[in-house]
Amino acid sequence: MAKAILLLSDTHGYIDDRILDWASKADEVWHAGDIGDHSVSDALKAIKPLRAVYGNIDGHELRSEFPLNQRFTLEGVEVWMTHIGGYPNRYSREVKDEIKANPPKLFISGHSHILKVMNDKHLGLLHMNPGAVGIHGFHLKRTMLKFVLDTGKIKELEVIDFGKRGKS
Repeated sequence: MAKAILLLSDTHGYIDDRILDWASKADEVWHAGDIGDHSVSDALKAIKPLRAVYGNIDGHELRSEFPLNQRFTLEGVEVWMTHIGGYPNRYSREVKDEIKANPPKLFISGHSHILKVMNDKHLGLLHMNPGAVGIHGFHLKRTMLKFVLDTGKIKELEVIDFGKRGKS
């Protein structure tokens, strides 16, 4: 059965009704780190199942609840999600050896605040970074990604663009 996924990152303690509305339309919500505050993860978990990793700004409480890496298979797609992972041809040193030795089908990272979706033809994977949806940081636009996993395929990818950074 296909699963609709909402992917977000770098909320930095910010959550609003627009984010929650998109979350309510997904089967699962994935957060690629820098959650910032339990109010964010609690609000998301109250609506849909949440898979998350902690980021570099997340304190002890979030680090004790969420791992640094999540590696799992859903709907036939192997996923690896981490906060600081880099992107094709520029993977971070923390993931570089493992991703080359055992690449997932979908590699997700956050941290850069830059929306990026790229194929890594050498490793045969798709990289996604949803950008940042919080209101704190250097990004100019608030973005998230929505997509569907279905029998080994990643499809119906959509950029959710909230426009200029700042409160909705």
